[in-house]
Amino acid sequence: MSTTGASADPLAALGSLPGVAESVESVRKAVDRVYGHRVMRRRSGAVTSEAALRGARGSAALSGADWALEEVRRRSDFGVDGEARVMGASLRLTAEAGQLLSIWRQSPLRVLARLHLVAAASDGDEVGRPRHAGEPVDEPLIELPLPGADELAGRLEGLSELIIAGGSAPALVTAAVVHGELLALRPFTSHNGLVARAAERVVLIGSGLDPKSVCPAEVGHAELGRAAYLAALDGYASGTPDGMAAWITHCGKAVELGARESTAVCEALQRGAA
Repeated sequence: MSTTGASADPLAALGSLPGVAESVESVRKAVDRVYGHRVMRRRSGAVTSEAALRGARGSAALSGADWALEEVRRRSDFGVDGEARVMGASLRLTAEAGQLLSIWRQSPLRVLARLHLVAAASDGDEVGRPRHAGEPVDEPLIELPLPGADELAGRLEGLSELIIAGGSAPALVTAAVVHGELLALRPFTSHNGLVARAAERVVLIGSGLDPKSVCPAEVGHAELGRAAYLAALDGYASGTPDGMAAWITHCGKAVELGARESTAVCEALQRGAA
């Protein structure tokens, strides 16, 4: 991650990039609309459960398992082939994310290791730790240059320090940087996209922006499409002010679309149709 100059709070400095403040405000209004819905006062648990399912489906779609929502509901065996395993990993991560909030601010690297362990569901030596030099990475949809092990270690440590230090950055900015940095680094030998999106979810919940996890950004990322997702990620990886701003605002649009999805769920529950 690079910023536009030296700053005691580099994440907060990103909030001053063109268009970012407007995106932060637009996201806040979208989230407030969901939380203000009358259904949230009585059936927030149902909305959270549905958001989790739809978020898992969206994240899996971006990792190559683009299933219809009803197919996700219907299936119970997620270990028979590649796409099913991706979907199973996404569902497990979505369930796990909310259990790690108390650890995130003290030990984000521990949380990331746990997320990879949950996603991989394997006892292999490479699971739950950053990749070593020379280890291959199975992440075919992301074609950015792969940082070496030394660069990876330094940038992961820097990201961890920023999270532990806290600061005044809006939740959207922090979530977008965590998401983008993990995609750019691909710290594990597999499941990096799923882990990055789960970490984004952890930030959005833990920051208080979306404490009940009813605004699944993964839904929005999938709706905006893989091509737009990868193009915005290229902007993040460039480190330029315009590129960073484009990635953050892209993530903001994804949260807004996730909020819109859950607003529709609230409306359906109110009509008794879901």
